Amino acid sequence: MLTRIEVDGFKNLVDFSVDFGAFNCIAGPNGVGKSNIFDAIQFLSLLADQTILEAAMHVRGGDVGTGDVLGLFWTQGETRSPEIRIAAEMIVDRNVEDDFGRPTEATSTFLRYEVRFGYEGPSHRGMLGRLVLLHETLDYITEGEAGAHLAFPHSPSQFRSRVIVNGRRTPAGFISVRKATDGQTEIVVHQDGRRRGPGQMAPAASAPKTIIGTTNTSAAPTILAAKREMQRWRFLALEPRSMRKPDSFLAHTSIESNGEHVPATLNRLAAANEEAGTTADDLFAQVASRLASLVPVVGIDIDIDKARQLLTLVAIENTGTRLAAASLSDGTLRFLTLAVLAIDQAAHGLFCIEEPENGIHPAKLAQMVSLLMDLVMDVHEPPGPGNPLRQVIVATHSPYFVQLVQVAQPDDLLVAMVAFVNGPVGPIRTIRCRPLDGTWRAKGGAQTAGMLSIQDYLCSPASVQLSLRPLEAD
Repeated sequence: MLTRIEVDGFKNLVDFSVDFGAFNCIAGPNGVGKSNIFDAIQFLSLLADQTILEAAMHVRGGDVGTGDVLGLFWTQGETRSPEIRIAAEMIVDRNVEDDFGRPTEATSTFLRYEVRFGYEGPSHRGMLGRLVLLHETLDYITEGEAGAHLAFPHSPSQFRSRVIVNGRRTPAGFISVRKATDGQTEIVVHQDGRRRGPGQMAPAASAPKTIIGTTNTSAAPTILAAKREMQRWRFLALEPRSMRKPDSFLAHTSIESNGEHVPATLNRLAAANEEAGTTADDLFAQVASRLASLVPVVGIDIDIDKARQLLTLVAIENTGTRLAAASLSDGTLRFLTLAVLAIDQAAHGLFCIEEPENGIHPAKLAQMVSLLMDLVMDVHEPPGPGNPLRQVIVATHSPYFVQLVQVAQPDDLLVAMVAFVNGPVGPIRTIRCRPLDGTWRAKGGAQTAGMLSIQDYLCSPASVQLSLRPLEAD
């Protein structure tokens, strides 16, 4: 669970920070930089798996063709930020497996991770510049400090005391930096648990990967737990073509970020139901009940073609007509995919979704808002199989979506606004996420969004001369 991110020098994010709860809705105009917040989160997530250069190239907007990483740095005119700094505070699962299937336990579960990168230009003509690792640290936040860091409304006894464990008793964190005798920066990996030692050292400037990215064994369980958490930060860009495809019997049984493998995932869940003593029909009924709030369906099924070894998702209309996924609308498929994710207890982590209103009729947006809110963890209840550590951040332009969130859970709404801060060459245009008055972030001292900043979401456009009142029933 990502509870806070701080970004400086990345795209248009300058001295930026925001605290997250379980459900978060960021609303703002085009071009303000909402997508850059997702890009910063995605960059951290990619660093958990890929080299520094690969991660930079795969962030949305990176120029893969030329390998130019300069586009990630804040730039204004001829002035460019000398470095990128990103820090994240996160709650991680204590029990993790390494890449060899060996289970292990993290010493601490509330962590703060920070990386900084500089830019090194090409050494000669025809070469490409690269990102240089300047700093990498992973520290722990104690149980006593956690209350001040977790400002969102939650149960201290049912949630906080159960998800936060800290067995670390040494001043050093799990990853730190130091200056070597030659003046170069070294990254130091410290032993887990209560054992003391000098730690393992590696030069930062020549590192192709971060320490988080290279960790894959149970020898460093807390670093591994941070890696696993960052790998679970998913960016759902649900593509209709992917969601319409049938699955082979050998397909992955978890939904991909593009929406692929819904049939195989639903089939796995149905099989687990049968093993637990209930029926597949019970599971399908849960999904169908949710989907029926959007479109006229009475059932969901999986057609199993043994000859071709294919699984096909089917929706059953109230007329009895069976419609394969290929015949469903884009919005219906997105809603259905999220409904399957909501019942899949193995699907946990952070889900980032842009414009969840796409393909949904305005009159049905309340059902989408309700579904997304149900997808997240209940932070007033204990974590467990029925309440996985799950979180959602959405970015939207829709006034209907914003109004529905404001009415249901105003604490969860953030307004992305243009802001100007002092820089080396005068005012710098950047972005700030402002909470509403009276919400938990506002109580923490954050500057709030005034009513003028959200009036575009609450009023009809100025060019609209006619409004209709709801029709009264006869």
